[in-house]
This record gives sequence, C-alpha cells and structure tokens, in this order.
Amino acid sequence: MRGTVLDSHFLALTAIVTVSYQLAFFIITALLKFDKVTDFAGSTNFVILAILTLALKGTWHFRQVVLSFLVVIWGLRLALFLLTRILQWGEDRRFDEMRDNLGKLAIFWIFQAVWVWTVMLPVTIVNANSGESSLQAADIIGWIMWCVGLLIEATADQQKLVFKNSPENQGKWCAVGIWKYSRHPNYFGEMLLWWGIFVAATPVLEGTEWLVIVGPIFLTLLLLFVSGIPLLEESADKRFGNVVEYKQYKIKTRSVCPSLFQLVFMFVYHTFSYFLFLLNFRYYV
Repeated sequence: MRGTVLDSHFLALTAIVTVSYQLAFFIITALLKFDKVTDFAGSTNFVILAILTLALKGTWHFRQVVLSFLVVIWGLRLALFLLTRILQWGEDRRFDEMRDNLGKLAIFWIFQAVWVWTVMLPVTIVNANSGESSLQAADIIGWIMWCVGLLIEATADQQKLVFKNSPENQGKWCAVGIWKYSRHPNYFGEMLLWWGIFVAATPVLEGTEWLVIVGPIFLTLLLLFVSGIPLLEESADKRFGNVVEYKQYKIKTRSVCPSLFQLVFMFVYHTFSYFLFLLNFRYYV
C-alpha cells in the first residue's frame, strides 16, 4: 500500500499544498508589489513537500530519508542564496513588466506551482512507497550525480555573486571560474542533480510510476528553452552583443554542459579547494 487510501501516491495532497503555498505568496506579491520572495517561495516549497510526504507516510525507509534530505539541502541552500542575492541587488528585473499586470503575474505563479509539483514527482512517489528494497547501484549513481550537480550549482552561484558584487566588474559578463567552461553552469548543476534524484528513485518505480521521469524532463526543457537560458542569453546579447570579446566567449564556451574533461577537472579542482579551506579553517580555529 502506498500513501493513503484516497491519495495513494500523495499526488493530490502535494498539488493542494503547492497551489495553496504559491497562492499565498502570489497574494503578497500582488498586493504589496513585493517580488523579493518569489524564488524563496519556489525553493522552500520543495522542502515542505519533501518533509510533509516523508512524515505523513511514516515508514522512514533509508532511501526515503536520503532523497528527502537531499531535496531539503538543495531547497534551503537555493532559497537562502536567492533571497540574500535579491536583497543585495534590489528589484527582480523579471517582474518589471508584471508588477502592474495581474494577469501576467498570475501566469508566472501558476507556472511556478506546476514546476514545483512536477519536478518533485520522483521524491513524492518514493515517499509514498510502503515497501523497502535493498540499495542498488542506481541509488549510488543518483546520489553521486546529485553531489556533483549541487557542487557545480553552488560554486557557480557563489562565483557569479562575488563577480557581480565587485565594483570593477560593473558592466561585464561573468567568465571566471566555472563560467569559463559553461555560460550557464548553475543550470547544468541543477539539471544534473535532479536527474540524479530521478535515477536514485528508479529502484522502487513500478508500471505507470515511471511517468515521474516527466519531472527532470520538464525541468530540463524549462531551463533550456523557456524561462532559463533563453531569457538570460537574450538579456546578455542586448548588453554585450556588440562586444568582440563577448562574441568570442559565446563561440568558445558551451552553453550548458562542459566537456567531460572540463567537468572532471572542475569537480576535482573545486572539491580539493573545498577540503583545503576546511583544513585551513580548522587550523586557525
């Protein structure tokens, strides 16, 4: 038996919670014209669904706990990072044309609710599972994919934030660190970690439950062709399209996925740097 009798896979429950949560923040945004909590609302929604479905099922199988924990870590990191960034930078330019257009604003929040519910499907189904199976290779592979993806996403986010906050970099595009190898490494990391979660969920999937693959597919298509990369590329082209160096950067640098060699180099280099930082921190403390 999975989930409850009326909602055996927690699909209705997670939909209701997601819509209610996003609706509350939509009302705040619409009434107060305050859009600094938009990304915070999206990221924390994942955390709520992971904890809620895990606690309601109450079986606390190892796979359920691990995947829920991974979602919580990702969601909290992203929520705090994006909230801190928008408080530093001020208004979110994405909403310049929406603040006074209730229809466009509503469409955005509806889309965000669909994004959260759909991408969370693999974890929702795992947490609704009553049976416990032994760990398989897919679990380990998925967890490794998640770790690599989170490392890339977090590193890319921090590098760009530091770059943007430096006065000497005003009016420049970010091409330092990981950004030398990919024009959108943060999106690559996010796609990789959610595909990792799907892979780690596969040992318990049966029959139509395999349709949860729509989660990572939806995220990938969203970032590649809808609200992610296309909008950022269009904005960057408007600002730097006539700059020769920028044109060369676009030609030489992959849009999303670095080459395998670059990917391995990035992982080893930044993992090693992180451990050195921890060792130095412990030494000074």
